[in-house]
Amino acid sequence: MSMTAPPEEIEALLYVILNDADGDDEQLRALRQAFRENVSLPADALVIAEPVAVVEIGYDGNRRRGLTARCARQDGSEHVVAASEVCFADGSEGARYVAAYRRWLSLEPAPAAMADPKGRPRRHKVAANELDLDTPIELVVLAPKERAARCRILGSEREITLRSGDVWNMVPGEIITVRARKQWCYAGHPYLSGDVESHRLDVEALGLLPLKLRDEWQCDPSEEYWGGEGEPRAEWATPIVAAGPRSSFEMEQVHPGADPVDWVSDPVLEASELHAAGDRLGARKLLVEMLAVDLRCLGAHAHLGNLDFDQHPEDAMRHYEAGVRIGELSLGYDFGGVLPWGRIDNRPFLRCMHGLGLCFWRLGRREEATALFKRMLWLNPTDNQGIRFLLAQVRAGERWENLHGKG
Repeated sequence: MSMTAPPEEIEALLYVILNDADGDDEQLRALRQAFRENVSLPADALVIAEPVAVVEIGYDGNRRRGLTARCARQDGSEHVVAASEVCFADGSEGARYVAAYRRWLSLEPAPAAMADPKGRPRRHKVAANELDLDTPIELVVLAPKERAARCRILGSEREITLRSGDVWNMVPGEIITVRARKQWCYAGHPYLSGDVESHRLDVEALGLLPLKLRDEWQCDPSEEYWGGEGEPRAEWATPIVAAGPRSSFEMEQVHPGADPVDWVSDPVLEASELHAAGDRLGARKLLVEMLAVDLRCLGAHAHLGNLDFDQHPEDAMRHYEAGVRIGELSLGYDFGGVLPWGRIDNRPFLRCMHGLGLCFWRLGRREEATALFKRMLWLNPTDNQGIRFLLAQVRAGERWENLHGKG
């Protein structure tokens, strides 16, 4: 909950709110009125990592205290806190008006959204009787296990654990439709039992923030090495060079649980080592935990695909595709830039694309494999992954299993 509107937008909003107000008291009353008119309450929020429902924004005339927020905790108790310390959901009207109020206080736009001691964000839980069990319920899968999955209600940040024998092969980020049987609460956590009727990947419906594209600079493909002097340029490279200079970017990498100071502290690397040592379950658990924190961890999607690729390519394809589609939220439909392998944070996305292309090829979906490999060469013309060789094999009609000895 750290993203806010641009500073100039917050300045303009604050100007509109305070246009006719003189002095601190009038301005605080104007700010309170702006909240009342524009922010629908009750609304979910965090206060120092504690999930709450903000019931009311108030001002009692005490200019030193300023605006207050009356908040209901999940146990039903109510507390009054400074309105400036409330974290509403990213992009919400509540977040905009808190940013404006904090600007008036000469504070940073958003308060710190602290995590719990284990580094995991605390999320709102589904309340008793909140769900209509007579109609199908759509859930976003966060952390699937053998007979249960931590999920959130589609369109909200509220979480619930689904008990079902149908969730063991669900993919984090997929949307499942559940025919519910029972809802209950145990030890303060909500549960739901039911049958999964369908599952789908619809990344745009997840409400994820696109990963940022950073550090734009110009890349001129004509300056790259395309073979020795006098050698004909490869067919696939011709349109890339002809397109001329293009903007190059590095895609933001989300890495829950990693220590930004200690690069050895890397859950994805640890999962890879567990996989290499034969502990597939331990590797899967680590990767799923990362995605439960943030579904935009493309490295976890790629390595979950790697875990399934040898024995279950259909399941691997779903993991890779989830990573590709989440990454594509940042690119849009008309992205024409470059995501070079040499810029390290691009690698999780390119690995997801590589895995997805191999799955297409292995499963006989040759046209899709061809299109994806061509797209990868356009994004990373230096082709550190050897995609040009895969593209040539697919176009030549080679069967994946004939080359790799696996069905």
